[in-house]
Formats: sequence, structure tokens, C-alpha cells
Amino acid sequence: MKNILLPTDFSQNAWNAIFTAIKLYGPLACRFYLLHTYEPKLQNVSGFKSTSRAGNVYGSMAAESQGELDKIKEYLLKNHKNKDHVFETLSISGGLVESIQTLIPKLDIDNIVMGTHGVTGSNKFLFGSNTLKVIRGIDNCTMLLVPGSFNFQRLKSLAFPTDYMHFVPKNMLFSLLELMEVWKSEIHMFYVAQEFKLSKQQENNKEVLMERFKKFPVTPHDVPMSSNVADAILKFIEGLKVDLVVLTKHSHGFFERLTREPIVKKVGTQTSVPLLVLPGFGGN
Repeated sequence: MKNILLPTDFSQNAWNAIFTAIKLYGPLACRFYLLHTYEPKLQNVSGFKSTSRAGNVYGSMAAESQGELDKIKEYLLKNHKNKDHVFETLSISGGLVESIQTLIPKLDIDNIVMGTHGVTGSNKFLFGSNTLKVIRGIDNCTMLLVPGSFNFQRLKSLAFPTDYMHFVPKNMLFSLLELMEVWKSEIHMFYVAQEFKLSKQQENNKEVLMERFKKFPVTPHDVPMSSNVADAILKFIEGLKVDLVVLTKHSHGFFERLTREPIVKKVGTQTSVPLLVLPGFGGN
């Protein structure tokens, strides 16, 4: 059984991420953990002379958090009729990233699925602040980031940008290959560059990737560089009309660029496709 962590702030985007997760993993046996973390604002507790008043603030937040989680679980149990899916709730006092870091080994989490924006999200940014914190703070777990406007139907086609500079270990691709097997997906591997002559190392890494995906229809593409790598990738993705974009944290430095505020502002809302971010696991 797969263990999927679903962080939520009870926003519409978080709901959409939950719906996407249960549809994407519909054919697989899964245990979904609905997670909400809460921290009172410093000004709400720092002025209290007694710990009892501070405790009341935490108690109120805890009750509200658990109550909202129970509503989500009740809705899913009533409306989501998949005997292979189990739902559990986690209401935790503490930081989001720190809580996730603790839960990954404790619950043997396979994947984190969350929305790209939260309750205070702005369409001016590709990622909201909490999403950015998780992206930057979690390195050892696959993450699926779901835009609020995305309506998942099927996983027919995927895009995988790569510069072939990094060896891709088998375990890095496990969660991706599992989904591709279930959905009988095709994958577009593409290389953005100004010139396309590969070094020996790049040729070897490309052969390894082709071998990894040998069970599936694979189409390699050479994409000419436009103004920058991020723009070239986004334009190519839009043209393909894929259902999912797969990134690693070393993909062209593209992932690094996306998570920096100036680039995020520039990219804006051009991509409405979910991003599956694969952990490194020691690729060199």
C-alpha cells in the first residue's frame, strides 16, 4: 500500500490537490494522510502571563484544525467509493516543513501531494509561500504540485526536461514508472540547448534514461534555446499539451530558477500542469 501525504490549509487549491491525488492514484491501494499544521501568531501568545491562556489559544486552534480535517475525511468517505483507499487525519502543532520531515520516515511516506497556492495564494506567483518552503525544505520524497485550475482526467502524456548531465538512479524513478505503468503513459524527454552535440557522459546518461523508459513510448526532443531555459521549457510544454511535467532538483537548474522569486514572478501562471518533483537520491 502506498502512503500519500496530503498537506492542506483547507483552501480550494488544497481541495483540488486532494481530488487530483485520489484520481491519479485511483488504480493503486493507498493510505492518504490528511495533514494540517498550525502555529499561533507570536503576538497571540507572547503577552500572556499565564500558560493557561496560551494553552487556550493552542487548544482552540487544535480543535478547529481537527474539526476541519474530520469534515474532509467525512466528505471523502461519503463520496469517494474506492475500497482500496484509506484516509487518516493528522493535526499537528508546529511548522509545516518540520512536521513533514518528521512524518516521512515515521509513516514511510511515498509521495507528498499539495496545491501550488494556499488560502492566501496569489495568481501572480507560480508557487505559494508554503509550497516554496516544502520544495526547498524536503529533499528525500517525491512531490506532486497541483495548480488550482487543473482538472485531472488521465495521465496520457508526460514531459521530462533533462540536460543528460546527471546519472538517474533507478530508485529516483520508481514512483514515476509506477504511475506510467498504471496509466500506460507516453513520455517526451527533451533537451534545451544552443547546440546539441552531447559529451560522452551525456550520451551515456541518455542511454540509461532510454533504458529506464524502455517499456513505454519515449520521444526524445532537441529544443533550441530561446531567451532562457525556463521560457523554452514552458513554451515546449504548452505546445505538447502534456498532463504532467517531471522535474528533478537538478533539471537544467530549471527547478532552482522556478523557486526563486524573480523567476517565479516572470513565469507567472503560464503553466497549469502539475509538476512531479523527483528526489535526488545521490545522482551525480
